[in-house]
Amino acid sequence: MKPNIIFYFSDQQRWDTVNETVTPNLMELGRDGVTFSDSFTCQPVCGPARACLQTGVYATQNKCYWNGIALPQDIKPLAEYFNEAGYETAYIGKWHLASDRLPNVGFHCEKTAVPKERQGGYKDWWRAADVLEFTSHGYDGYVFDGDGNQIDFKGYRADCINDFALEYLEQKTSDKPFFMFVSHIEPHHQNDHHCYEGKKEFVPQFKDYPIPEDLSFLPGDYAEMYPDYLAAIHSLDDNVGKLVQKLKEKGLYENTIIIYTSDHGSHFKTRNLEYKRSCHDSATHTPLIISGGMFKGGKVDDRLVSLIDLPPTLLDMAGIDIPMSYMGKSLMQQMKTGEERDCVFIQVSESQCGRAIRTKKYKYAIRTMAPSGYVAHSANVYFEDYLYDLEKDPIEKDNLIKDPAYEQVRQELRQMMIREMVNAGEKKPKILPAYRIRKK
Repeated sequence: MKPNIIFYFSDQQRWDTVNETVTPNLMELGRDGVTFSDSFTCQPVCGPARACLQTGVYATQNKCYWNGIALPQDIKPLAEYFNEAGYETAYIGKWHLASDRLPNVGFHCEKTAVPKERQGGYKDWWRAADVLEFTSHGYDGYVFDGDGNQIDFKGYRADCINDFALEYLEQKTSDKPFFMFVSHIEPHHQNDHHCYEGKKEFVPQFKDYPIPEDLSFLPGDYAEMYPDYLAAIHSLDDNVGKLVQKLKEKGLYENTIIIYTSDHGSHFKTRNLEYKRSCHDSATHTPLIISGGMFKGGKVDDRLVSLIDLPPTLLDMAGIDIPMSYMGKSLMQQMKTGEERDCVFIQVSESQCGRAIRTKKYKYAIRTMAPSGYVAHSANVYFEDYLYDLEKDPIEKDNLIKDPAYEQVRQELRQMMIREMVNAGEKKPKILPAYRIRKK
């Protein structure tokens, strides 16, 4: 019997927010399954990260390197593989892959229904908005069904989005297995309000919650925003509990694999002027818990995992052949063979045109001299930007990129970076030493 698969996706959630205080239901899920402690995004921006999930390739390959670029029509999307394998496919929440702001294209549906041909192949249940933060706030808003009908909701947004997932389970009558993608916007800040919006009754309990060390030594808005941020995550956790309970009520839990992760983290305006678009761990290190199938036993697995590994893992769970084009490595195959990544490769192309690799021991990043990543999404020449020895400096405080003692390390990481860029279809770059301003 093929397993049901639920991909439960948060937005802008740090890896260190999963604990007994904030997320007791996720901790329980982890006790049933496997918690991956070293999970990282391959693109710390909402739209590009989602495009990588739906296509199985890096942002420079699917051309969704900025927000506001629609999912390409010439790449078979993830859901179609499940459709062909006899699955029902359902999508709920934030899509962020239909509107297109590229020059000479200009298709917009940020506040209107996503046309069927732009729904990524999710054909059996659609309760989504392209840019959910434009059609809703922390409380109240609307989404659309697959035929374009507006569905209003009242109440805390995360609760309402989860209710659409529960509704899908209630109305499902076929014997087909299902692949359901639940895409929350929480705990992402509310764009037009310029703040995080936690569920009001949960906020007070996080008023004095300790600030993470990697934030506390830098200026940012974490002191003000962290209680709401954690309250939003606590609400997601509450809804995970409701979903698990519904699966058990329907007799579906034992044959359902649940994957919980996020598109990227949040650095609370410490590394740049907003919350993401940085290759530091605060913006790239994400939670990842998988429960069901071969993911059992309450284990903590510390292998390096990239977001790009999840599309082939999802197909592998369903017994679907993994396309040769997919850039990731199925976690099922890794766990069976003992194979592990030596690094995670990260692209960023809005705040800057940059690349990074994250090994167990080091973080190494390069960038162009362009003032913005909107100037170009890739380049032929990069400069070394930062190097952190994560064993000595896990909070990434001491940039060693110009330290002579790490010259050999930089050479080795430089070659690893070039390997990863070429593997991702980029031209072999020239990487120059960190730019030094000459004093007169």
